[in-house]
Amino acid sequence: MFLSLLSAVHLGCIHAGWLCSSDCEASELLKRFQRGMAMVMRMMSGSSYSARPFARLCAVVDARAQFSTAAVSSVTTTTVSKSVTLPVGHGNVVAHGDPTFLESVDIYFDKAAAIAATTPDILAQIKACNNILKVQFPLKCANGTVELIEAYRAQHSHHRLPVKGGIRMAPNVDADETMALAALMTFKCAVVDVPFGGAKGGIKIDPTKYSANEKEAIIRRYTSELVRKNFIGPSIDVPAPDYGTGPQEMAWIKDTFEHLQPNDINGSACVTGKPLEEGGIDGRQEATGLGVYFCLREFLNDEALVAKLGLTTGIKGKTFIVQGFGNVGRHTIDSIYGAGGKIIAIAEVDGGLVAECEDGIDIPGLKAYYKKKGTITGYPGAKTVKFAQGILELPCDVLIPAALETQIHSGNAGNIKAKIVAEAANGPVTPLAETMLEDNDVVILPDLLLNAGGVTVSYFEWLKNLNHIHFGRMSRRMEERGKTALIDALENQFGNGHRFSDEVRSQVVKGNTEVDFVWSGLEETMLLSWENVKRTSQGRNCNYRTAAYLIAIERIATCYRVSGIFP
Repeated sequence: MFLSLLSAVHLGCIHAGWLCSSDCEASELLKRFQRGMAMVMRMMSGSSYSARPFARLCAVVDARAQFSTAAVSSVTTTTVSKSVTLPVGHGNVVAHGDPTFLESVDIYFDKAAAIAATTPDILAQIKACNNILKVQFPLKCANGTVELIEAYRAQHSHHRLPVKGGIRMAPNVDADETMALAALMTFKCAVVDVPFGGAKGGIKIDPTKYSANEKEAIIRRYTSELVRKNFIGPSIDVPAPDYGTGPQEMAWIKDTFEHLQPNDINGSACVTGKPLEEGGIDGRQEATGLGVYFCLREFLNDEALVAKLGLTTGIKGKTFIVQGFGNVGRHTIDSIYGAGGKIIAIAEVDGGLVAECEDGIDIPGLKAYYKKKGTITGYPGAKTVKFAQGILELPCDVLIPAALETQIHSGNAGNIKAKIVAEAANGPVTPLAETMLEDNDVVILPDLLLNAGGVTVSYFEWLKNLNHIHFGRMSRRMEERGKTALIDALENQFGNGHRFSDEVRSQVVKGNTEVDFVWSGLEETMLLSWENVKRTSQGRNCNYRTAAYLIAIERIATCYRVSGIFP
């Protein structure tokens, strides 16, 4: 363990840039080594329970390959590494000695568990992944060949039912990634008080290399396997879109389920993120990005918090860099741009854009270009750069990673110049990177809270499907009649012959539509959750991520304590 400690400290110093050359003076070298020691010791909270992540961290040091993945038991610390070939833009990267994605989730959990008000046995139950399903099935391709498809579904926690989580299609999907994402879903739902357990699914393909008919066949067969194994259903397990999937794939899942389970009157609630025509909900596409915006807005409107960073209040005039122009990134950008924020750079898998003027990138113009070209690169209103990862290191007020996990690691964290990192993606910052960022006084707003907007509105869609009626259908006209009567009464009683303008009247009288209910419920959920995280962070003297995990852990522990353990 002592040698592992020295190796871990040495690794931390190297990747923080603290042992830069052999020419460092002895006193400066000692100071830097002590900082490296402090960084590693912060991973150890002193308790036997929280020592587990440090043991994993030491184990990772022994890996010699530049890239590796790890198969890790969700309860023990056994680590088995192997080298892999990494496709551009995706994968569980263990670069620069960072833990894998699953290990990172466990490290963050253990850090909060060390100060949580619950017992080790319940903590072990909360941490463990309950079920992991691996299926393999043949696909008859358009060219006549047969390909073996590999897919997964992890159900992390059944403390609440149904379990909930997206399905992604990507070439590096594996069991570890699926379990890590399922665990995040458990804690994410608990943080925002959505009554679901956590789950996640993945199909190991590159969706860009398959035709629409082939993808439909894959999704339908995958759904049939879930039905056969009892891994899907409105009261069991409810999937949703994720990386590489969208409303169309969810429509195929719904149709397949309803064909296989024709007697389930609530069959449309077996999946969320569907098209509106198939029982989806208005506002679901914008939900995750809008949730990110709501939390960012609240943080930046808090004078005491932003003063510590040398900023003024408000989004207007602040500079933002966003990684990802997919569903989450694009809608986050829309909200920020609409509030007066300056989008000065955007990174995508095939390149990025850097603004050439002080006002930032013209987002309406970029969206029109993207709709026409299918890419942001080459947009004439900004400078195109090929190495998109370097964009993350440009100076800005707020950096928003809205793509994939492990994008900010110990190899680039020291170069991040943002004052705030807002995690719109799942797990974009590794534990070592988090320590380095915080040493540089960077505030991290955690993924558990920020990107919970998607599952919150999925909850609303699930409720809509179970009730078989869209929100506002029975109340909108009643609201409008009541408001019209009020306006008429005000004009007659106090108007002295003056009337409200047609524009004002229409704004006041308008009844609430489905999207009004959805966005109002989303805002209420995100604001209450942010206040809870902020209050817990201040009260327990921890960062926002640990506070979010603490809230989740203690809510789940309360559930087990009250409901008991079966049998």
